[in-house]
Amino acid sequence: MMLLAGCFCSLKQNVEREVKLSEDLNLMVTCNTITMKSVANLVLAMNKLSKSLSLCSRDLSDEELCGAIMDCVVEGWSNSSGTRKSVFQRCRSVHKFTVSDEYQKDFILKTGEMKLQAITLQGGNGDRKVNFEMCHYRPPSSSSIGSLTVLLSVSENLHISCSMENGKVSLKLERYSHESLTEINQEDGLDRFLFIKNIPPGGSLVSFESVKFRGWFISTSSSSVDHTVEMCQAATASRVTYFVFQKCN
Repeated sequence: MMLLAGCFCSLKQNVEREVKLSEDLNLMVTCNTITMKSVANLVLAMNKLSKSLSLCSRDLSDEELCGAIMDCVVEGWSNSSGTRKSVFQRCRSVHKFTVSDEYQKDFILKTGEMKLQAITLQGGNGDRKVNFEMCHYRPPSSSSIGSLTVLLSVSENLHISCSMENGKVSLKLERYSHESLTEINQEDGLDRFLFIKNIPPGGSLVSFESVKFRGWFISTSSSSVDHTVEMCQAATASRVTYFVFQKCN
């Protein structure tokens, strides 16, 4: 895929230069009259674009890849002061998927309760799997988060969230307007809905770490009789924090 961009260089005639960003994407730069501000903007955009591409899945379609590029290059600004917003901004990319752990336990919604469980489904019960919807969010530039940040929803207005109770982070399903989560400001406490999606280099499994409570992960039990889905700290004995991530058709 080729991406076109405008650059300003000290040349009288237009010159095109090609910059390789990744295996599948090159940046074609058209050079015109120089301004230092324009050069600085292009360098910042290229660095941000290269970083975002390293976080994207290799199986994105051309449309999804273009959407991810535009989401990561366009900046958000405050109307009142002209300074950059310190918020997580929702991107356009949305995926539907199911989750299972290494013991083939699938995530389901417990009958009659607002609670997730992980159980081994027998044949013919595949329709009980929760079809999650995942929205990507772009962290503020001041954030130290270097991975994809996501909102995990069971339905349009029902999302996974975290809270601290008696010194332990708890996982729950919380109803909240999807439209009210277009921008998430940490100061409002809405980052309880956000998770960092981590994929080890060269791996296929996925973990979800809480943005609000760093070091706490969505987990299941390694025991076949324990169906709990809860938050745990990394390397907690008998808890599984990496999952198989299967996109829905």
